[in-house]
Amino acid sequence: QSCFQVSPYSSSMLGGRALRILGLTLPPDGRLLCRFKGEIEQQGIIDEEGHPYCISPLLYETGWISFDVSTDGTNFNRSGKYLSVHPSKADPSFEVTLVNSTLWQNYGTPNMAGQLRMTWNISLIESETVNVELWGYREVSRSTAGSSSLKAEISYLYSLGRNISNTGDFSFFPQPREKFSMWEVGNIRITASSTSEGERNVQSLWSGGHVLAWHLEQSFRDNSSAWAHRKCLQWDDQERKLPDFLDELIDCPCSLAQARADTGRFHTDYSCNMETGSVCTYHPGSVHCVRAIQASSSHGSGQQCCYDNTGALVLTGDSVGGSTPDRAHDRGSPPYREPPRVPGFSHWLYDVASFCYCCLWSDLCHVYLNHRPSSGCRRYQPPKAGVVFGNLHFITFDSLSYTFSGRGEYYLLLSTDKNLSVQARTEQLKLKNGTLVKAAQLSSVAMKENSSDVIEVRTAGDHLQALRNQKILPFTEQRWMDLQGVFVFAPSPQNVTVIFSSGAAVELRLHEGAMTATVLLPVEFSNHSLGLLGRMNSDPSDDLTTRSGEVIPANATQEEIFTFGAGWNISNMSSLFTYDSHYLLDSYFFPLSHDPAFVPAFSLPLKPDDPLAADMLSMCLGEGAQFCIHDTLISRSLAVGNATLRAHQHHQALMEALKPVVSCGWLPTPRNGKKNGTHYLEGKTLSFTCNEGYILYRSTERTCLQEGTWTGEQPYCITVITVISVLLHRNSQ
Repeated sequence: QSCFQVSPYSSSMLGGRALRILGLTLPPDGRLLCRFKGEIEQQGIIDEEGHPYCISPLLYETGWISFDVSTDGTNFNRSGKYLSVHPSKADPSFEVTLVNSTLWQNYGTPNMAGQLRMTWNISLIESETVNVELWGYREVSRSTAGSSSLKAEISYLYSLGRNISNTGDFSFFPQPREKFSMWEVGNIRITASSTSEGERNVQSLWSGGHVLAWHLEQSFRDNSSAWAHRKCLQWDDQERKLPDFLDELIDCPCSLAQARADTGRFHTDYSCNMETGSVCTYHPGSVHCVRAIQASSSHGSGQQCCYDNTGALVLTGDSVGGSTPDRAHDRGSPPYREPPRVPGFSHWLYDVASFCYCCLWSDLCHVYLNHRPSSGCRRYQPPKAGVVFGNLHFITFDSLSYTFSGRGEYYLLLSTDKNLSVQARTEQLKLKNGTLVKAAQLSSVAMKENSSDVIEVRTAGDHLQALRNQKILPFTEQRWMDLQGVFVFAPSPQNVTVIFSSGAAVELRLHEGAMTATVLLPVEFSNHSLGLLGRMNSDPSDDLTTRSGEVIPANATQEEIFTFGAGWNISNMSSLFTYDSHYLLDSYFFPLSHDPAFVPAFSLPLKPDDPLAADMLSMCLGEGAQFCIHDTLISRSLAVGNATLRAHQHHQALMEALKPVVSCGWLPTPRNGKKNGTHYLEGKTLSFTCNEGYILYRSTERTCLQEGTWTGEQPYCITVITVISVLLHRNSQ
């Protein structure tokens, strides 16, 4: 009775969404008070059918937000949570659409004038008339106890229209607003006309955040280039006074393949995404960009990496479309609320508005890129991957392969130094016809790092089910969740990725009923991992290390390997799993965590007259064929063997993508000359030429060597007069 769920379960952090409290009915004339985070208190709503609603408040943070309700005005004895999300990740049907976003963003610059138009879903505001308001964001100085800091502020500025008909369409001619010109980033809000101007935490619809070019002072419209030129130089001065954040950022992956495979540290930048065909407006010449998942620890900054159609990293030293880091990470970073860690808004203020000043509205893009240069990839080291798949095959971080088909709960990975635990639950394989097979398969993986939430991902029929601290995580509204010390990404019901603060990631996939778990570890975990996926140190000979430290040789018998695997069972005290059914209690919680009575079939000989033989041998080809044959024979199912083969092929493709590559670093173009080529990896050669009237001095070509250095010397383009002067000077000596 004291706990409730809400529908919808997510809302933009800007608030205004009606959250229905499920399982509670109140008299229509009853009382409902809602209190968010123990501090924001407001009246709830009860509809004619007695359904109670709380309106999500305006916040400066993302994540699960707790709130309590009272039905008597005194006792807040019911509690629930909802997910506050980045404004760009909220339900798009609840967004005010800014028609022709290019006009909105560049209004007042040459050839950008006329009416601005917005649209919305009229059914979402239950009122015949509405108010259209502008809200702004800024960060202001705050002095306390002799120290100075910044405070985030989202405020109502003025109304664009009041008591207008709720037709779902509104246009207006924007006027310069001298008084509000200091507010350069903001959002449109639409509410019912019954609300007061600027009233907070009422049911409303919000537009996306944008630079408010359309309301800037008259001087901007008179000469937008000169205005932006001045603003860019002011930003340049301010930027020089701020702490340097570039050295704190992780280097970019050297190739597009690495960037897409390193899912523990990088995630698709949706504004430049080859998978959806989005146009890379701010990065011309690029086809795909990724952003670092974690913000930098000291400054909350973010990395961005963009790639061209050859898969090469695009650098700002060669193109304005190159990768640009961010002083403020777009996703924000804990503890949020404080600049520059406010999700979305800090990024718009520090990185997007300044890009408009310098690159879109004036010709000072070099000033912007001087403060936001591409990082390159010379220090980048790809993660190592270990995998468990099929019935039950392991490939360790150091690429040792073995089979352990025990039934129970085990450590896939245990890192006491890094305080990371990844546990696997296995069950006896049951075919679609109900037949039990003498083999095991993965059914659940639970994991935790330091003080993070405990995340479990388990099979549930034809999809995967994720749990957070023993409660089911719904992914019907959001594919990405920011949780305590961990992110969870579920692009499909059969694919879940769990990402920890250290950069470690666990990818779970379901295919043909078979679950595969891939663990990605950054190089910092070298010699800090044990368990069924081995010790990560580039030495496969010690991967079968027992809990007591004994090393089992790689050529051990299958029975010895089975004993090794059984020794990595977990205890009830260390278990991270959820036991929310009688089956799980009786099968895993009460018995030993390794079932000694279950003995798998270690191998089955292939008989020439086996009716499966011909189809199996034609299917099980190439690398991984031995795993495919093993699982087909044990399960007597081609589908099971094919799922195993597919899982192995996926792992091999991942390993190929994560192969280390050598970068020699960026080379500049000689002044008064040209550089042919922008690829800086091992084996690549760059050539240099000079403009007419100049002579090339030093190397005409430079090649990137395996050691990460360039052949030759940096070339220069010099005039004939300079050459003569140099020769005369040498002769005189």
